[in-house]
Amino acid sequence: MKTNLKKASLLLTGLLAGSSLFAQTDSVNTQNYVKPFSGGPVKTWSIGIHGGLLTPFTIFGANGRQDFRQPQSEFGYGGYIKKQFTPTFGLQADFLRGEVSGQRGQDGVGTPTSFNTKMNWSGALSTNITLGNISWFHAKSSIQPYLTAGAGYMNYKTTTTNAAGVTTAYTNGAGENSINEFFVPVGLGFKINLGSNVNLDLGYQVNFVQSDNFDGYNAGNTNDRFSYAHAGLEFLLGSSKTPNMATYNPVNSMRTEYVWQNAQTKALLQAQIDAEKAKNDQLRNDLNTTNANLAKLTVDSDGDGVLDINDKCPNTPAGTKVDGSGCPLAKPVVYITEEDKRVVKDAINNLEFDLGKSTIRNKSFPSLDRVARLLTDKNFSLKLAGHTDNTGSDALNLRLSKNRAESIKTYLVSKGANASRIEATGYGKSQPIATNKTAAGRQQNRRVEFTLY
Repeated sequence: MKTNLKKASLLLTGLLAGSSLFAQTDSVNTQNYVKPFSGGPVKTWSIGIHGGLLTPFTIFGANGRQDFRQPQSEFGYGGYIKKQFTPTFGLQADFLRGEVSGQRGQDGVGTPTSFNTKMNWSGALSTNITLGNISWFHAKSSIQPYLTAGAGYMNYKTTTTNAAGVTTAYTNGAGENSINEFFVPVGLGFKINLGSNVNLDLGYQVNFVQSDNFDGYNAGNTNDRFSYAHAGLEFLLGSSKTPNMATYNPVNSMRTEYVWQNAQTKALLQAQIDAEKAKNDQLRNDLNTTNANLAKLTVDSDGDGVLDINDKCPNTPAGTKVDGSGCPLAKPVVYITEEDKRVVKDAINNLEFDLGKSTIRNKSFPSLDRVARLLTDKNFSLKLAGHTDNTGSDALNLRLSKNRAESIKTYLVSKGANASRIEATGYGKSQPIATNKTAAGRQQNRRVEFTLY
């Protein structure tokens, strides 16, 4: 028994040392966060159900040291209620029922060939140690390894069968074949999170019976034992939004609290810095405004003779006559005589361009020269509007009409006309004055209109 306990201790120590290898979910968030040392809220109660295989063979010792050398696998089932007191430590009340059987008893006089033990019921109180859930960086483990150890009490009936097929019921000292016995359950396993309130439970348990008659036959000086490998489900009691005590990581919560407080402190300092920057920006803007106002006392940006501080019409074009507030004087009334109109009409009638181009032909120059003198002598303004027929694409016609109007403006400016008083615009084929279905109509639509004002 002592040797077996030593081997069990070594196995449990190895599992404890390797528990950090299990995968974890790194999640510094409010879902798994509980304020450190606050006591909650966390879920502490759970219930579980499981089923698996019962066998007299265990991981401790060889078959030669057991009473029966050929173990059989039988079905077992059970459940438990668990109370979690800390993230690592919990207590659970276990129930287990099933059968344990084996064949080929050790050689000797009266050796039975097989045995069958029916556990009517068994109950145990065990400690449950959850591993690998304490980490500085991980708030919640996805897989929780655990160790269990405790003490229990069972009721069972055992029968043995010899080579002749005779079945014998094992009895206690009082002649009863229903026997009560203490046992020590020791186990290990791991749980996998399937949801906020459900875990998959996979485990292995060795039960040390406090007698050598559990199998109805005593072939040595060691107590009997049997193992139980199981799979089951654990259901956590409580709201799905409340963290589970067994997966809650208090060390990580301390880190989270530190990170949050540090972030709040930084945010407060940043807010104070931003407020000071805003004050400084306001002072800078006030200073710039004051400097700009001072500059206006002596500056005339548009050169119209009125200082900026008094100029109600800034950015007046150069040469414009203004009143005392810097605004342009009303334009004098322009009188256009019949002779002026005749000069413009003559220029329109004599205007010719190279085919499909904006190049003005020489015969147009004399009449355009007279228009240029009219603009310079009487300071008229002139609008040039280019038009085309519908031959060709919209883009081509728009560009050609614009270029022809610009070509006329360039020529008039070269003859001394004021460029600022000439506006050149192209309309393409959008404003016909005649039908485009005839050659004569298209000829009328190909034109440049002159408008004096």
